[in-house]
Amino acid sequence: MRTAARILIIEDNQDNLELMTYLLNAFGYITLIACDGEEGLQVALRELPDLIICDAQMPKMDGYEVAQQAKNNSALHDIPLVAVTASAMVGDRDRVLAAGFNGYLAKPIDPATFVQQLEAFLPADLRSAMKTASTETTLSPERSRPIGRMILVVDDLQVHLDLASGLLEYAGYTVVTTRDPERALTLAQQAPPDLIMSDVCMPNGSGFDFIAAVKVDPRLRDIPFVFVTSTAMTEQERTKGLALGAAKYLFRPLEPQQLLNEIETCLSATDKS
Repeated sequence: MRTAARILIIEDNQDNLELMTYLLNAFGYITLIACDGEEGLQVALRELPDLIICDAQMPKMDGYEVAQQAKNNSALHDIPLVAVTASAMVGDRDRVLAAGFNGYLAKPIDPATFVQQLEAFLPADLRSAMKTASTETTLSPERSRPIGRMILVVDDLQVHLDLASGLLEYAGYTVVTTRDPERALTLAQQAPPDLIMSDVCMPNGSGFDFIAAVKVDPRLRDIPFVFVTSTAMTEQERTKGLALGAAKYLFRPLEPQQLLNEIETCLSATDKS
């Protein structure tokens, strides 16, 4: 018996593709990807996924043509098809449904609700199985959900903030995000979080300067601080981050479960101290 639904994402925007893939993988789903409509139809026919998410506006072949061809194909006709569109004009919903889509989601997607919205289009047995599987993966039965735990996430890229929010909020954390280290320090001083997660290289200030400011504040110095970076990846930079007081110095790409495990390790160490 299969325990993970297979979801095909057809999306030409790399940031949107990365965000949707990350969120679905974090919930335990298997993702297939295609960057245009023609490729999407080929992948759909070859893999016969449980659900297809398709951007409505794409070059080569747009989502409306994908929907029409899918619904006219006996192999694909019964696979739920969900449009993702930035258009919000009057009549767009009717046009999407008339093309053959089973429903649609508006861009920009909300990381906190995206997966739950998609689950409404999955068969009930798959949806139920996935919720059980994701709960077991994210938080094992002997661990309590981190209700009330707050994590401050600092990164200059919105896509990284969205990825972190979607994963951490699903795991039960309260998440506060900002793209500015100076603003992050103010937020932390106003309401100290349980953990701080920060990028290193940001145009508005270095993560190293940020952690230095955190560690000299008596109210904040004991808060676990985790660096997550895709640019400052030398051993010298890692050593510097740890010397400044970071509990962890992690490199992207990072598997969702690994990040959750690292965060839980940091919080558990604080609880025991």
